[in-house]
Amino acid sequence: MILMHTNYGDIAIKLDTENTPKTAENFISYAKSGFYDGTIFHRVIKGFMIQGGGFNQSMTQKPTQNPIQNEASKAKKNKIGTIAMARTSDPHSASSQFFINVADNHFLDFKSPQDEGWGYCVFGEVVDGLDIVTKISQVQTTSRAGHADVPIEDVIIQSVEMVDAQ
Repeated sequence: MILMHTNYGDIAIKLDTENTPKTAENFISYAKSGFYDGTIFHRVIKGFMIQGGGFNQSMTQKPTQNPIQNEASKAKKNKIGTIAMARTSDPHSASSQFFINVADNHFLDFKSPQDEGWGYCVFGEVVDGLDIVTKISQVQTTSRAGHADVPIEDVIIQSVEMVDAQ
C-alpha cells in the first residue's frame, strides 16, 4: 500500500501488482527514491481527474527514468478512485506522471493495441482519502508556465511512502 501525503490530507492507494506489475513497480521505484516529494498536482480538471508526479512548485518538469511499456490491456477500468499512468500520444511513453480519476472515464480504457486504442493503464485504487481527491478536484485553476488547468494555489505532494509490503 502507498500513502501519499499532500497539503490537503493523506491518500491511501492499493497498487494492482497482480495485473500491472511493471507499472506498479515503476511507481514504487519513484516513490522509494523520493522523486514525488515536493511535486505538485499540476493539472486538475473538475469532474475528470487530478494529475501529478512530474512538476515541482515552480512548474519545472523533473527528469525521469525511461518510459515503461503500457500494461493497459491487463489493467482494471478507469473508474472513479483509480490511479492511472499519464502519458503522451505515444502509448508507451509513461514515466513518472499519474492521474487519479474523479469520474468513470471509460473512454480512457484499453480497446485495442493500436495507438488510439491503447488507453491509460490503471495500476491501483484509492482505498482511503477519496474525499481528499474530491477536494483537490474542486480547486480553482488557471494557466501557468504554458500549462492549462494548473491550481492557483499549489496542491503539494509532500511525500509518498510504502506503508506495508506489496
